[in-house]
Amino acid sequence: MPKYFYNATSLDGEHESGILEVENEKELAKTLRDKGYILISASLGKPKGKIEIFKALTRVSLKDKLFFTRNLRLMIKAGISLPKALNILSLQTDKKKFKEIIIKVKDEITKGRKLSEALKDYPEVFSELYSNMIEVGEETGNLEEVLKNLSKQMERTYELNSKVKGALMYPTVIIIAMGGIGILMMVTVVPQLAKTFQELKIELPFSTRVVLFMADSMVRYWFLFPIILIPFLLLFRNILKSRGKNKIIDKIILKIPVVSSIIKETNIAYTARTLSALIGSGVPIVRSLEIISKTLDNFYFREAMAFSAKEVRKGIKLSQVLKSFLNVYPITFSEMIAIGEETGETSDILEKIADFSESEVENATKNLSSVIEPLIMIIVGAAIGFFAVSMIQPMYSMLGSM
Repeated sequence: MPKYFYNATSLDGEHESGILEVENEKELAKTLRDKGYILISASLGKPKGKIEIFKALTRVSLKDKLFFTRNLRLMIKAGISLPKALNILSLQTDKKKFKEIIIKVKDEITKGRKLSEALKDYPEVFSELYSNMIEVGEETGNLEEVLKNLSKQMERTYELNSKVKGALMYPTVIIIAMGGIGILMMVTVVPQLAKTFQELKIELPFSTRVVLFMADSMVRYWFLFPIILIPFLLLFRNILKSRGKNKIIDKIILKIPVVSSIIKETNIAYTARTLSALIGSGVPIVRSLEIISKTLDNFYFREAMAFSAKEVRKGIKLSQVLKSFLNVYPITFSEMIAIGEETGETSDILEKIADFSESEVENATKNLSSVIEPLIMIIVGAAIGFFAVSMIQPMYSMLGSM
């Protein structure tokens, strides 16, 4: 179904905006009317312009959702009613947007709606995976156990993301720092040397002229650099956003040395961990595969899970289907699942696969740092050497002619 971004208002003048999956605008208006809101405007797809920027700034992080899930589980285990637990959690969070959502969910539950139904009103915060697992917990009367599985899955995902980000933090800081120092040298030191060279009236080598031209351009036309830089940043942002949708970009990523192993192991770990949590919570295998296929970051992994869901629905075993995707899921993955299918312990086997893949990601991130560090040193050394030679060479030429 298409996704509509909407703006609505209540009879009391309270503003409401969000995303809903409905057949058409008529059904959207009816859905909002049932909730006590009047539709003002609606558009297909994601919100644009300022609204999109605002959503990016107010996005609920995985850490916030993990804190919410973990504490909700503890309160339910302690026998606290769901509305009261949600009210306490709304007071604990310092994120305004998340606080508002929790309060609205609490109000919907007070009116008689299920928690899973209320969560589905906020797909930008609570994914299909999240709401489906909650729904299973409500149907089986085992919500506390489902929240435990969700917490564990989110916690390991958070740890995995932190390891990858941590590995990239050092080279990113070094590159930004060296770039800043380079720009500072170009706009302060080089212009002074250029004046000296002009006064001495000496012939400059090609490399020196290149450096002086770059420095002069930065000083004279600094206002053009943001205009040039912004399109590149937008292009990079679009490339990141197209992960899982753009076949060519994802294929290139899977070919990059060291990086490809991190991407593969991360997706394998996420698949195994999430599938284990879904199956362990009682979600049917076909539905679990469909949900996972919508959450993976790489096109080829998404394609493998979507195809697997269709084939498993026909009665083919998952382990057998995955053997057609050895380019993304190794043979050990399908063989381990085959053991789980034979013993009836698929959920436990998947958890062990996830643990192993996560340890592989940790090793790969260490290797990434060891590869990137000398590479950065070579690039920085080459840049400094080029700059030094370009600036010192004219001086040596002058001394030699004296």
